[in-house]
Amino acid sequence: MPIISSRFSPAWWLPGHHLPTLWPSLFRHRPDIPLLRERVELPDGDFLDLSWCGQDDKPIVMLLHGLEGNLHSHYARPLLKLLSEAGYLACMMHFRGCSGEPNRLPRSYHSGDSPELQTIVEHIQHSRGRPVFGLVGFSLGANVMLKWLGEQGKKAVVERAMAVSVPFLLHEAADRLDQGFSRVYQHHLLTSLKRKYREKFSHISSPLDIDLDKIRNFRQFDEQITAPLHGFAGADDYYRRCSCRQFIPFIRKPTLILHDRHDPFMWPHTVPGENELPENVVLELTRGGGHAGFVCGSSPVSTCYWTGNRLLEWLNN
Repeated sequence: MPIISSRFSPAWWLPGHHLPTLWPSLFRHRPDIPLLRERVELPDGDFLDLSWCGQDDKPIVMLLHGLEGNLHSHYARPLLKLLSEAGYLACMMHFRGCSGEPNRLPRSYHSGDSPELQTIVEHIQHSRGRPVFGLVGFSLGANVMLKWLGEQGKKAVVERAMAVSVPFLLHEAADRLDQGFSRVYQHHLLTSLKRKYREKFSHISSPLDIDLDKIRNFRQFDEQITAPLHGFAGADDYYRRCSCRQFIPFIRKPTLILHDRHDPFMWPHTVPGENELPENVVLELTRGGGHAGFVCGSSPVSTCYWTGNRLLEWLNN
């Protein structure tokens, strides 16, 4: 069936939807792993950084992080380590400005940056002599990945993909994050976005005339910054054109979507219906997973994370 109930069993000591979201960000161990950094020069004069982990001759699995994610994201280093130990060459793609150094151009990155993914997929195939085997995307990165898979259809140069905690409809995610306790996540992410905006435009001229201090939510940020910097008519145009849900019916490569029924970054009805899922796409719904959390284990000292185990299952299927 395209929609399945997950075998995931949430940690009993993290009830609700916010605790499993917050726990890994605050307490998950980030292992120290050997990484090879590669800078990819882009046709427009900007750059993207890749981080590699594993043996060069192994199948390549690429990770796409979420909004304001990086190697310090709770899932990044653990997954790179897990994949490399399982016999894959793991690669993390940093979106523009997310690798610790401001990117060169006024534009940054956004939830619909599928051309960026296509550029890197082509670069890897050319430089490594073989295509990417698997993709795994989290949140914003999952939206980019699913959009790309739908746009490419049968042409997508990848064998398997997994999307985690997807903001299927961007306007609904923006509205949800402006409600209740979810505003805590919004405040944290907006603070990071504003800091990076100020840092970058202290070195180059900004094409925008805005007052960052008056921006209070994602919709305002996307209306005043994301949209004009990336060629959209406004926030609504950006949300309409870049939400991945409309692209899912056109995906033709085996894809697993792991999503919690009560993800605090969006509404339960944001999830696509069974009639929107092609036969090669499986939507696995959990209860108690939070947003990109999916913590399991009998106690805080014996935690485990469902995402990594499920990813290996899916890649090896």
